[in-house]
Amino acid sequence: MSELRARRYTEVGTADEIELPAGDVTEGVVRIGDTVRRPHQPQSFAVAAYLDHLEHVGFDASPRYLGLDAAGRDVLTFMAGDVAGDPPEAWALTDALLASVARLVKRLHEASAGYDPVDEPFPTRPGPSDDIELVTHMDVTPQNVVVRDGQAIGLIDFDLARPSTRFLDSLNTAMHWVPLRDPIDLRRGSEHLDQFARLRIFADAYGWTVDQRRTLPKFAADGAGASWSRMKERAAELGGGWARMWDEGVGDVILRRRDWLLANQRRLLDALLS
Repeated sequence: MSELRARRYTEVGTADEIELPAGDVTEGVVRIGDTVRRPHQPQSFAVAAYLDHLEHVGFDASPRYLGLDAAGRDVLTFMAGDVAGDPPEAWALTDALLASVARLVKRLHEASAGYDPVDEPFPTRPGPSDDIELVTHMDVTPQNVVVRDGQAIGLIDFDLARPSTRFLDSLNTAMHWVPLRDPIDLRRGSEHLDQFARLRIFADAYGWTVDQRRTLPKFAADGAGASWSRMKERAAELGGGWARMWDEGVGDVILRRRDWLLANQRRLLDALLS
């Protein structure tokens, strides 16, 4: 057994369990003192090894994996700060915060470069045609970013981390934060946002290349189609939060996003390239 798999967390003192907001697919997350406890999952050790790597290279914007507690839960360090609700509050919709999220994701990718998950592979293996550059977060939603003084300072909930590409992970982040979706599906309080201007802010802050900007509308629309298929499959096979989201209409939201991206290709390109 590897050191990571044998790692155990020894309780220090006593503290109450404080229930934390449930994610889309993970429930039962609590805070105890300066730690977060999460149900152990098939990808937990792969995520733990990735977090160990980030700690080793000095990336300070992710939790540290401390081991399993007596109840068999994953124990992580708690990152203090503000986390947006759903729908996000007004403070989570500023252009300055958006730009800082893009820069933080860029930092994560720089820290991830060179990490090979061979010792603790992720359960979801990439397909033969998938482009792979590095391990990425793949779920940088407003609810998974820790904010202090209006700036993104931490990333949490690495449950969907997997090998992918810088562009796909950063584009997925922009989908949530710009956000890129049919205006009919904008969250309450987000209706006033200029999606095209915010896309340019994110692109500049992350540093997308001209070629990436040119391919974005079709690439994102194609990705929406693939996302619809994955969501439908996970809802049928895994149930739980996946099935709940599907029943609530996430598939329709994804298809409307695809159609909106295709219908607004010219405006998206003008925003990105002008």
